[in-house]
Amino acid sequence: MAEIQLGDIPIEIVQKNIKNVHLSVHPPNGRVRVSAPLGMEIDTIRVFVISKLSWVKQQQKKFINQQREAPREFIERESHYFQGKRYQLRVKYVDAKPSVSVNHKYIVLETRRESSPEQRSKILNEWYRLRLKSAIPELIKQYEKIMQVSVAEFGVKKMKTKWGTCNPAAQRIWLNLELAKKPPECLEYIVVHEMTHLIEPTHNKRFTSLMDLFLPKWRLYKDELNKLPVRHENWSY
Repeated sequence: MAEIQLGDIPIEIVQKNIKNVHLSVHPPNGRVRVSAPLGMEIDTIRVFVISKLSWVKQQQKKFINQQREAPREFIERESHYFQGKRYQLRVKYVDAKPSVSVNHKYIVLETRRESSPEQRSKILNEWYRLRLKSAIPELIKQYEKIMQVSVAEFGVKKMKTKWGTCNPAAQRIWLNLELAKKPPECLEYIVVHEMTHLIEPTHNKRFTSLMDLFLPKWRLYKDELNKLPVRHENWSY
């Protein structure tokens, strides 16, 4: 991967077997990336990016001003999110195996009194992982029928810069653990986005047309997802 500099903006350049140039700006800090056809001159790519510089700066400003969650300490009455809703954390001390549950107002974390914030974070993240893994299969099954594709495997993991990834050759998709905190329609959007890459690996016009076909409101869900607060430690579409 090459890189050019335009003023104070670094531009990542990836050249691959595609026909057109694609420019993208990624949260949380406005990282700029260009996908260009193999053999295209760097100076040609530079001129293309310069022509889009005002748009790049506009997107970067939007991400930089995006709301950030406060650092979490996993203490009583702290705010936490699940499926797009805000809950207060209740911490109950038990002399038993840790557990997490949710009701209309609280996420209840049962843990040992001596547990550290890091241990509480791990317990809660594992709960998020299990809830996400229980929601994803039904979405995959629904869209496999609609899209006439097959997902061989899916997984959930922490990601710093992406909501999801797809390996078309292996028919495998990965989803960001943070999606457990976001509204269900945002999870649906990312699942459909990654499954569409099983048909079209790049973000070209065909990909956009397929997204319009499979999930007509995807742009609305995309905007909703990218406007929501991102986690404090920086972690697009």
